[in-house]
Amino acid sequence: MDIQVQCYAGYRAEETPRAFRIGTRQVTVVEVLDRWLAPDHRYFKVAGDDAGVYILRHDPGLDRWEITLFQASTPVSGRDGPH
Repeated sequence: MDIQVQCYAGYRAEETPRAFRIGTRQVTVVEVLDRWLAPDHRYFKVAGDDAGVYILRHDPGLDRWEITLFQASTPVSGRDGPH
């Protein structure tokens, strides 16, 4: 899924996602959990302000961003509830 990403370029000019838009919905990145490089892409695992976890993939050659994984925050039922 293609997305629009707002980035922050640090002192080494590496772009780090700060927010992204999925359609009309905006998600602010509250934490970058991990990042890694592949031969043709850069990946960022981020936590959003919607409590979701996303893996964002950037293709620097095309300057294209995609979501490759989304994990919604779901409460675990039955752990602390009534028995």
